[in-house]
Amino acid sequence: MTTTTPPVTLDDVRDAASRLRGVAHRTPVLRSRTLDALAGAEIHLKCENFQRAGAFKFRGAYNAASRLTPDQLSRGIASYSSGNHAQAVALAARELGTTAVIVMPEDAPPSKRAATAGYGAEIVTYDRYTGDRVAVAEALAAERGLAVIPPYEHPHIMAGQGTAALELLDEVGELGTLLTPVGGGGLMAGSATVAKGLHPDIRMIGVEPEAGDDTKRSLEAGRRISIPVPHTIADGQALHTPGELTFSVNRRLVDDIVLVTDDEIREAMRFAFERLKIVIEPSGATPLAALLTGRAGPLPRRVGVILSGGNIDAERFARLCGTGTR
Repeated sequence: MTTTTPPVTLDDVRDAASRLRGVAHRTPVLRSRTLDALAGAEIHLKCENFQRAGAFKFRGAYNAASRLTPDQLSRGIASYSSGNHAQAVALAARELGTTAVIVMPEDAPPSKRAATAGYGAEIVTYDRYTGDRVAVAEALAAERGLAVIPPYEHPHIMAGQGTAALELLDEVGELGTLLTPVGGGGLMAGSATVAKGLHPDIRMIGVEPEAGDDTKRSLEAGRRISIPVPHTIADGQALHTPGELTFSVNRRLVDDIVLVTDDEIREAMRFAFERLKIVIEPSGATPLAALLTGRAGPLPRRVGVILSGGNIDAERFARLCGTGTR
């Protein structure tokens, strides 16, 4: 008999939680009667926009970086990201007393690039529509002897990201549905591992921007599908294909993927600001948009939502929520 060991387990997430205790923030869970009434359910919002470096990515980045050997840490870390993982790795490297080189797209939001540099990282840019960020990062790593920490395609990354769902379920108890944004799939893979491990009947719903539906297409096809790099305001989800490891988890555990438009994402950002009094970036707003539009379908009594991040500068936030232009 042949068995396949999953790349991440509930015990891995619990171990990551122990490693992150006192380092990552235990982020708040918000409630809103207005949102409950609109959604027709009891909504619990896990606010990773209050996480260190402004997004859930710090969980996975620190969990992975803290497991490097002293020799690896002495030589430094390389990674690639459009922004949130970049900041997370840069901060994790600083916390661990090492250096980071991050490959970022030329059109990454300036605030994310500035924050990454502010944490002490060296930034190398590439064209996301014609270049290969993985190849650039791996070449740099080989040349300089750096350890590569990818944004989602790693068991320790997935385990770290899953600690957000672990905290949510620990705080609010059993949920009927959990919604998360889906980009490379690390947050969903970690979250689904936790949620299904603790409550097998929970429904896992991922949310993608309409222009970047690579995971939805892949789940429908039963294999990873590649699409052209999407043009969407949700820069953290502007990917062309799911990760291989993350997809191996998500194809087993995810119940549905729903899509939202850029305009619906803007409306969700505006709702969060005006009614919840919080700032979330476009990628972090996609699951809220799915609730507000009814795209998440009929909901059970109790629903969890991971708002994945809040890294957006004031000027871009005003443009997106005010005039609706990029």
